Amino acid sequence: MSITTTTHLNFGGDARTALAFYASVFGGQTTIASYADFGMPKDAPGAELVVFGQLESADGFRIMAYDSPGAVGGSLIGGGATRREHGTTVTEQSCFVSVRGETLAEVEAFWAKLTEGGTVVEELAASAWSPGFGMVTDRFGVTWILDVAAAS
Repeated sequence: MSITTTTHLNFGGDARTALAFYASVFGGQTTIASYADFGMPKDAPGAELVVFGQLESADGFRIMAYDSPGAVGGSLIGGGATRREHGTTVTEQSCFVSVRGETLAEVEAFWAKLTEGGTVVEELAASAWSPGFGMVTDRFGVTWILDVAAAS
């Protein structure tokens, strides 16, 4: 048996822009369908919003996105802030998105792009368990954990 999990991000009108941004960070192809594509009258408020969005890359990165009707702006992932305080991570968010790369150079490239317009929670640096670990909340309010797989 094989199983695959895919993070599904919910937005308040920013799903299309977020998917384009994540494609610029991780590469891959997007698939986007709007509410109008699924039958909502094209002139109805919100018809252009994303009812189904996906980004998938050849190297295995996959994320889905959706615009929640009636919500306005940013990510709807639990809301709230994430910060470092007294050596611990303190958060009001219900989840983070974790991306693990094979090399530090690979992860540094993702990091450089995700931090543009975002807020660094913990700088990308060597840790006790990884040659590189960092946390950033991107411009859409999604908090990412990036790290490098430890050598086996």
